[in-house]
Amino acid sequence: MTPYRLLPLFLSISAALALPAHGQSLIDLYESARAYDAAYQSAKFQQDASIAKAEQARAAVLPTVGLALGASVTNLDNTLAPPPKSTFNTQTATLSASQPLYRPANRAIHEQGMKGIELARAQLASADQDLIVRVSQAYFDVLAAQDNVTFVKAQKAAVAEQLASAKRNFQVGTATITDTREAQARFDLVAAQEIAAENDLLVKKIAINQLVGKSDTQPLALAQPLSLPPLVPGDVNAWIAQSEAEHPAVRQSRLALDVAQLETQKAQAGHKPTLDLTGGYSITQNGGSATVPMDYRTNAATIGLAFNLPLFAGYAIENRVRETLALEDKARNDLEGARRAVAQGTRTAFFGVLSGQGQVKALEAAEASSQSALEANKLGYQVGVRINIDVLNSQSQLFDTKAKLAKARYDVLLGGLKLRQANGTLKAEDLQSVNALLAK
Repeated sequence: MTPYRLLPLFLSISAALALPAHGQSLIDLYESARAYDAAYQSAKFQQDASIAKAEQARAAVLPTVGLALGASVTNLDNTLAPPPKSTFNTQTATLSASQPLYRPANRAIHEQGMKGIELARAQLASADQDLIVRVSQAYFDVLAAQDNVTFVKAQKAAVAEQLASAKRNFQVGTATITDTREAQARFDLVAAQEIAAENDLLVKKIAINQLVGKSDTQPLALAQPLSLPPLVPGDVNAWIAQSEAEHPAVRQSRLALDVAQLETQKAQAGHKPTLDLTGGYSITQNGGSATVPMDYRTNAATIGLAFNLPLFAGYAIENRVRETLALEDKARNDLEGARRAVAQGTRTAFFGVLSGQGQVKALEAAEASSQSALEANKLGYQVGVRINIDVLNSQSQLFDTKAKLAKARYDVLLGGLKLRQANGTLKAEDLQSVNALLAK
């Protein structure tokens, strides 16, 4: 049996040997990266900080309460008739409270704090989507590099067999030395490609190890035979429509516009009055005085309204309003720019997936054709109607097609995730469909 007939068996054995007893799925490595990746952890803690900051902004509409304590000692010494006591002490305790009744600026500050929480959540969602794509990219890079190593080794074995055949034919006089030298040159070239492929695999493994925080990751390969899932929905406009409400960049721009509008309200509130409800209760314990030589205690309770009306601030408020209105227009245009960029990115990703699916189908046909061409050239060489270089070229074409087909399949799967990232709907649950295609 020729090496080409043994190729499927060789590839399956190589793939089995390359996989550990317990490889990691895409979801396993994503979970590891989620707990290790610095960029994702940074966005997570930023969300925690934004929640705490929003609670600070909430304080602007809540009451404030304070407690003040004081103590003093007075020593009286004069040349007049001394009082019965010459040393007096005083202790005071005051509890005060204030509740804003009408402060438009404080209300806007509170709402801005709430928007800050939503903004942090959108940023965390964006970081999560970026992490999903980065882990998936690194995962499929390793699989593609493993495939390259497998294909190069298989090609090397096939070329070695062709070299041995050329040497035998030369020894018996049925072929020239040219066939042997052509086969030797191709063998040396494939040996160099094998070294490069193994080094590329090493680099790709180092990259994914660094990303997920593990020392020896072993991604599971795709199950064979593989049937790629269809693209649903198949209308690009449906994907774009989803991005309007889901994409983190659009949400962040929309929130930025809301914050800018609230900033304008804060600036306009500079012209408006403020009204606060105030109250207090104080206790004073006196140890006597020069005029009242006996101990006594005073309790006082107060309640009232504090009204303030700004009249003139040197045109600072007017100019601040102009500034915030300009920033509001800027935020509105930034939102429109984000929408356009997301729509364009979604279109590009959508048609990229469609193109990738078409390439997979074409390469599957090319793989079958290349296999038939190789077998025909091999037979033609044996009967003398083909030369050795024809067989070597057919070998190169077959293995190159196999490598491109494997890479195209990975690109389609990754492209599906990038499409969801482009329109802002990518979630960790989307990895389940890809994970289901992996070997168990």
